[in-house]
Amino acid sequence: MVTDYLFPASPGECLEMLAAHEDARIIAGGTDLMVDVKDKRLHPRVLVDITRIPGVDLIAEEGDNIILGGGVTHARAASSELVREKLAALAEAAASVGSPQIRNVGTLAGNVVNAQPAADGAVALVALGAEAEIIGPGGTRRVPVEELYEGVGRSRVDSARELLWRFLVPKWGEGDASAFVRLSPRRALSLPMLNVAVRIQVKDGRWQRARVCLAPVAPRPFLCREAAEALVGEEVSRDRMLEAARIAADLAQPRDSRLRGSREYRKKMVRVLVLRALEEAVARLHK
Repeated sequence: MVTDYLFPASPGECLEMLAAHEDARIIAGGTDLMVDVKDKRLHPRVLVDITRIPGVDLIAEEGDNIILGGGVTHARAASSELVREKLAALAEAAASVGSPQIRNVGTLAGNVVNAQPAADGAVALVALGAEAEIIGPGGTRRVPVEELYEGVGRSRVDSARELLWRFLVPKWGEGDASAFVRLSPRRALSLPMLNVAVRIQVKDGRWQRARVCLAPVAPRPFLCREAAEALVGEEVSRDRMLEAARIAADLAQPRDSRLRGSREYRKKMVRVLVLRALEEAVARLHK
């Protein structure tokens, strides 16, 4: 049973509160945490609410990065002009999460720390090359988002001791575009059967950089480097996009699932969705 609910005023105070209570956990939106508490999978006695810490919901450009506070909600990410212009894949992914009620309180950090391989926001952050800045007893570290997964539902961020403070997404400069696509039984309140996010950079008609992330086809968001390598250095063409999509489908390892569909069907749809995401990203370069 939760007996104490605390509001730190800074990241340092947050860590002090966590250290003072062995059975404390961080809460922001709580859309996943409170379900786990209700279902008795977790038993915190103290909740440390980070939503009043100044800067926790920051969205801004800072040097060579776009900064997204860990407390940024899905609704804010989906509606932010900066995110929509510079990180379209994240805006689209955030707009796909749950329902309006969930998007209004659920946060980007929670989407990552919950460590579900098909979390829409996490898939987009991986495709965008985001790093997480994590503050803990040993100091501050920066880790690529794709490296924060220990397994399904198991995060390498310990929210009983550490704070995922913010995400840093590198700017790629001219010719940068991204896109997110999703396959689900219905448009709202539905887990994705598949989701795909891509980021590309094109200069002088050739692919300069690319990242392709898909899920759930592995225990974590799957960054398909081989699909990206099939693009880089080549002329932009539909044939190249088809080849990248084929490689992604070949390497994807979805399970048979009553909820999400058969392995065979989803492997075929990976090819469709990767092609669709790449085509959309390329189309955005000409808008």
